[in-house]
Amino acid sequence: MNSGIDLQARFIESLTELGIPNGAAKALWIPFPSFLMIIGATVGVLVVVWLERKISAAAQQRIGPEYAGPLGVLQPVADGIKLVFKEDIIPAKADPWLFTLGPVLVVLPVFVSYLIVPFGQNLVVTDLNVGIFFWIALSSIAPIGLLMAGYASNNKYSLLGGLRAAAQSISYEIPLALSVLAIVMMSNSLSTIDIVEQQSGYGILGWNIWRQPVGFFIFWIAALAECERLPFDLPEAEEEIVAGYQTEYAGMKFALFYLGSYVNLVLSALVFAILYLGGWEFPVPLDKLAGWLGVSPDSSWLQVTTASLGITMTVLKAYFLVFIAVLMRWTVPRVRIDQLLDLGWKFLLPVSLVNLLLTAALKLAFPVAFGG
Repeated sequence: MNSGIDLQARFIESLTELGIPNGAAKALWIPFPSFLMIIGATVGVLVVVWLERKISAAAQQRIGPEYAGPLGVLQPVADGIKLVFKEDIIPAKADPWLFTLGPVLVVLPVFVSYLIVPFGQNLVVTDLNVGIFFWIALSSIAPIGLLMAGYASNNKYSLLGGLRAAAQSISYEIPLALSVLAIVMMSNSLSTIDIVEQQSGYGILGWNIWRQPVGFFIFWIAALAECERLPFDLPEAEEEIVAGYQTEYAGMKFALFYLGSYVNLVLSALVFAILYLGGWEFPVPLDKLAGWLGVSPDSSWLQVTTASLGITMTVLKAYFLVFIAVLMRWTVPRVRIDQLLDLGWKFLLPVSLVNLLLTAALKLAFPVAFGG
């Protein structure tokens, strides 16, 4: 992608101007995007944890954290520090290698998926031609880690939680992929940048939520199930199986599960915003707004404003979806495991398949309206 190449060239150029050799500058660039991605995702998780605590407290008419920093903003940091310094225990009869590898397999694919998330037209780590396929492929690795963790713990509750996690992921992965395929078909591309650009030009009226209302609901339900959020938190249902696959974990390994859960929630919200809510696009087309205000489209002020608004809009849309997910935690009762599987296989799968076929038919009949 040209923007990625330009950013790399500017980074190397700025380092060489400081007297760093060209080879060393290139070597420093290699880990920089990944480091930036990890820092950004971790900060996003700290914000989500604080928001969840505050929103949950408001929903239950209590105060929530307020002593660790102003309004309790440092409470997630305190929780993270506590987990880092807690004793890391491996049960005597557990498989130590699989027990350790499980949390790593859960967290790594989610972090790597952030590589394809665009926060603006020129603000993406890598614009893969198969970005959405890459995300779906990576999301199917996490259940292997959950099953591995449940099996290696040598605990019946952990094994049950791992089996539930694998069954739940398989059940909802297919409707999720089919709903995404309908968007891909309309956009004629698997690139996240192309999908957002296909929704531009008409403001809020051009967003895919209006052309894919069924896919919108399927994706949201399937994403909640993939993130194991209520009402689909069966793999770690405290009242039934203690804490599921997390039962025997403590310290940093438990922190990885905790981190992976929230990173996945933010990632799903970001992907949802990109696919259905126009990504970085403003509800009113900025070029038309600039024309009404008499601002030149080539002005540097407008370009800086557009970039800043792009990041703001992407993050606001994602965190609005996180807010909805947190509210659902305290308003929707947990389903039974048989109801969860029935919803996935008997309802969402056929509906998502019909939605995909209907999208294909409408694309042939109305190519202009459906991205032909």
